[in-house]
Amino acid sequence: MSESKTKILLVEDDFNLGFVIQDLLKLEGYAVTLAKDGKEGLMQFNKASYDLCILDVMLPSKDGFELAQDIRKVNSSVPIVFLTAKGMAEDKVKGFQVGGDDYITKPFHNDEFLLRVKAILKRSIGKETNEEPETFTIGNYSYDPKSFQLCLEDDCRKLTKKEADLLKLLCKHQDQVIERELIANMVWGDDSYFVGRSMDVFITRLRKYLKGDERVAISNVHGVGFRLEVTA
Repeated sequence: MSESKTKILLVEDDFNLGFVIQDLLKLEGYAVTLAKDGKEGLMQFNKASYDLCILDVMLPSKDGFELAQDIRKVNSSVPIVFLTAKGMAEDKVKGFQVGGDDYITKPFHNDEFLLRVKAILKRSIGKETNEEPETFTIGNYSYDPKSFQLCLEDDCRKLTKKEADLLKLLCKHQDQVIERELIANMVWGDDSYFVGRSMDVFITRLRKYLKGDERVAISNVHGVGFRLEVTA
């Protein structure tokens, strides 16, 4: 694994500590995205493919355990390390129960921290499996998440940022039900009533854009969420 291409999501609400850890990891050649709370962390997780998530436990909006649970709903393999000032055994147990791979207690020695990060990355399933495809195939459609272009043969439509993020999430988990609350937090960073109404509008738009292939559907699983389906 090339460290220069290894991407880490760091979620830490302590401004000074966050930048210290970010700089420490960058000096080792990692690409680091820093988020200040759980909801922003979930949004950032939806925007890119990461090789490691380092989550503070005591976060505003959504704590590290809740964030880890949401991440695990859409990615069962990305390594997760909890970073916290707590040292109680039950907190460590909960961290592993919600899908964590390691638990580092603050304050820590820089060398030990970096060695544990490297060890987790070595034990992970490999960077290849975390890479996103350059384009998604949706029946007869192709979708380029970088350019926001949804194409049916030579007919292409440029999506808005929210449309693009929503379609990308559905494509990454094709044939899987994605919960409404999870979609709201990953795409909008909020799961309020008004965001829910907005989500329905965006789903309707995407259905309209995809109507050129009758095999493609975005199904509404009542009371749960949505699923992108392509029938044979």
